[in-house]
Amino acid sequence: MMSRYTKALLPVLLVSSVLSGCATRSDGSAPLNQRNWPICSLLGGAAGAGLGALESSAWAAGGGLLGAVGAGLVCYAQDGDEDGDGIFDRRDRCPGTPKGTPVSHNGCPLPPYPAPVPPAPAPQPPVAPAQEVVTLSDAGDVLFEFDKADLTAQARAALDAQLDKLKAADVVSVKVEGHTDSKGSDAYNQGLSERRAASVVTYLVSHGVPQARLSSEGFGESRPVADNSTDAGRAKNRRVELHITR
Repeated sequence: MMSRYTKALLPVLLVSSVLSGCATRSDGSAPLNQRNWPICSLLGGAAGAGLGALESSAWAAGGGLLGAVGAGLVCYAQDGDEDGDGIFDRRDRCPGTPKGTPVSHNGCPLPPYPAPVPPAPAPQPPVAPAQEVVTLSDAGDVLFEFDKADLTAQARAALDAQLDKLKAADVVSVKVEGHTDSKGSDAYNQGLSERRAASVVTYLVSHGVPQARLSSEGFGESRPVADNSTDAGRAKNRRVELHITR
């Protein structure tokens, strides 16, 4: 048989357990809350019945009923956080969210953000076309008949040696430039250089170089590369240059 002190102590312990279960934690949640309120009712009913039993059996029945209802209501009013997402269950519209999932104010997972788009690479400056200059001059072989634009045999042979290069698929354009020495007037030398450059273009077209990639220009005596006061210098100045762009 339990002593009177034991009877008095038991209800106190039961009431304490109910209150501690309903107590709010630092994060605002409670272990006993609206999801598990029946446990609160059982504990509250037991505590109420124990308190009532101190007086009589009739008080025990009434105390048990009041304790069950009261404790159930108290726990039902508490908020829990079953899935641990930081949103109390009463406001959580998406219960059972996996742990560590970022959620919005209503407990639903945040939409995934698109992966950042890497910045477009900075535009690279255009690459200057590769250019090659082939020079044919009287310092090697005589290129033209005297005072004429007719190609000599040596000039045709020199141009034949360049045909494969000039026909290559990677060649974009070929500009033929004609130059003379300083003998004669400027105007005469200008016209002679133009005719000689045009004569070279005609020869190259007749030997399979596409005409669309060929052009010509004469510079007369305006761009010497050697001393016009000597025979050797003048021979170097009488020249044709093939400017090849790839």
